[in-house]
Amino acid sequence: MNFNNKKSVLNLQRSLLLRIHHHRQYHFLTTPKQQKPIQPWTCISLIKQSTSLNTLKPIHASMIRTHLHLNLFFITNLITQYSSFGSVSHACLLFSTFQSHDLFLYNVMIQCFTANAVYDNPIFLYRQMREFDIKPDNYTYPFLLKACGHLRDIGLGKVIHKDVIVFGYESDVFVGNSLVTMYGKFELAEFSRQMFDEMLERSIVSWSGMIGAYAQNGLYKQGLLLFGRMLDERILPSKVAILNVIPCVRRENEADEIKKVVVDNGLDIDQSVQNAMIGMYSRCGRVDIARRIFDRIIDKDMVLWSSMIEAYAQAEMYIEALELFKQMKLQRIQFDFVTILSVVRACSVLASFRQARFLHGYVIRSLYECELMLDTALIDLYVKSGSLEYARKIFDNMSDRNVVSWSTMISGYGMHGRGIEALNLFDRMKGFVHPDHITFVSVLSACSHSGLMDEGWRCFSSMTREFGLTPRSEHYACMVDLLGRAGRLKEAMELIKKMPMKPDSGVWGSLLGACRIHSNVKFAELAAKSLFELDAENPGRYVLLSNIYMSLGEREEADLIRGLMKHRKLRKTAGHTVIEVKNKIYTFVVGDRSNPQTELIYEELEKLMDRIRKAGYVPDTNFTLHDVEEEIKDKMLYLHSEKLAIVFGLLNSGPTGVIRIMKNLRVCGDCHTATKFISKVTNREIVVRDAHRFHHFKEGVCSCGDYW
Repeated sequence: MNFNNKKSVLNLQRSLLLRIHHHRQYHFLTTPKQQKPIQPWTCISLIKQSTSLNTLKPIHASMIRTHLHLNLFFITNLITQYSSFGSVSHACLLFSTFQSHDLFLYNVMIQCFTANAVYDNPIFLYRQMREFDIKPDNYTYPFLLKACGHLRDIGLGKVIHKDVIVFGYESDVFVGNSLVTMYGKFELAEFSRQMFDEMLERSIVSWSGMIGAYAQNGLYKQGLLLFGRMLDERILPSKVAILNVIPCVRRENEADEIKKVVVDNGLDIDQSVQNAMIGMYSRCGRVDIARRIFDRIIDKDMVLWSSMIEAYAQAEMYIEALELFKQMKLQRIQFDFVTILSVVRACSVLASFRQARFLHGYVIRSLYECELMLDTALIDLYVKSGSLEYARKIFDNMSDRNVVSWSTMISGYGMHGRGIEALNLFDRMKGFVHPDHITFVSVLSACSHSGLMDEGWRCFSSMTREFGLTPRSEHYACMVDLLGRAGRLKEAMELIKKMPMKPDSGVWGSLLGACRIHSNVKFAELAAKSLFELDAENPGRYVLLSNIYMSLGEREEADLIRGLMKHRKLRKTAGHTVIEVKNKIYTFVVGDRSNPQTELIYEELEKLMDRIRKAGYVPDTNFTLHDVEEEIKDKMLYLHSEKLAIVFGLLNSGPTGVIRIMKNLRVCGDCHTATKFISKVTNREIVVRDAHRFHHFKEGVCSCGDYW
């Protein structure tokens, strides 16, 4: 029911009164003739004892026969019960037919709309109350403020807050709690804290709401400190307080403390708490503890299964996430949209084309294909599994597309080095959807990966000129990357100096990466100096600068950077390569000898390296340690995980199948060169996904055009 048109409301009221007069028009409330008329002293009891719409409607019909529906007290109870069953339409009809300017009736209706997530209508009712000179009370405002919070309307929320002060309800604990929560939803945690501190009386709901506001705004430390203060003041925590503080936990010792509080206070550890604890321990890096909690639960619901799958996905344990999904399927646990979405996202990281096809088929069979978010996730899954063709088929078949759908497909073309297609799709998008900041990151990245300098500048300039979007730091990072890859490092540096905001680690990281390509120490040192302040815990920055020094023979400087890295107790991320063969996923690391076919792999690798040498391959020993003999360097290059995975794929796939591998880091230059030759001498297509993009090798050529 839309209350935005006052005239239509009055017309509806007259129409419904006429319907009540003619019972035939009110057929959905008819009752058998033999049913005895309801008595006033049993009316409220019967309403409250009803368990569903089917039991409530006959009571309502009997009330009409005895004219009890004209009694304000009875009608408000009836509206409340309809609301509890989620039947806003019935509650709305009753309210519209009852011509009364009673505050309690308005409060009941405002509560009904808010409880059923119809957030626009309470605001209209409140305005109507003010027009009719109905003075609101302390029960009116909590639901209004809740509606404002969900609408994310800061201006409206502040207007209602002023009315709270005017009518003198700011010191009311229920109104104060609602103000704390509302400002938290507005991402104004400082306002929430101001409301909290000014409260003359606080309940456990007040503490829980403030902790929740901190959690919603990413102020985890403050949330934990406030929870500790609450305990110090001997305020018994509630289940809601526990559920609100759990998102603030980021360390194992903190998680253990929260768990101890729950046990010591005898709180009910129901499935909602267990579910939250699974997420809590997984965020702390203790997925093993999360799994133990999961395994101890005998009667697991769908939410718990989904939470454990999501926990594995967040911990980058994607194989385990997929295996748990298969167990869930075997146990015939009903999936929902959220579950399947989590699994799709986990599989997108695995880059498994087979799993992508399996999940897509399952989605179609489960009739999820109409979900916009899921279709977009499937596009992303196919993109990251190396199949733009399947991704584009889903995109083209979508009945509705939003800015995320378009941006995902554009980003996919960019990742695969198909910048022209990305730009063509972007031009088409502009006729349907207004691009946002994320869209421009996708477009500019596509230009960067394809070396489209002029096109990149045009897109960057059009952000403000055509679409009124102010470029953010990530857009400048894309432009620095575009200029840097092309060797225009001075221009990149000038652009950084002209940035209206302070350059972040993304901008300096783009410059440092370009310096690696072009062996420019001067700008590399400038970039590294800023990165060591902004991103001091990222070991990749130190390794990159050290490698630049080593490539130029500046051994002492390289050793100093490695020493700094060691002093800060940072370790280089270990590289590995993943390949899927016959529905099973295999992982290789440098010099790996754990595979059952190790001897055969190394024997075949030796033969393959001889073949590509004869075809013109020359090892690039810049990608090995610099203090060993050249012959040993060659041997070390042979042992890189990319080469081992490719050979394993050649040994265990058909003679014409595509070899698909995924590297967790940037593929090394020597492996990139070697793979081009391998694709040529074996006449096989090889698709490599690394940390930044895709490389499609075919007939001795890579899709990136060596522009990476």
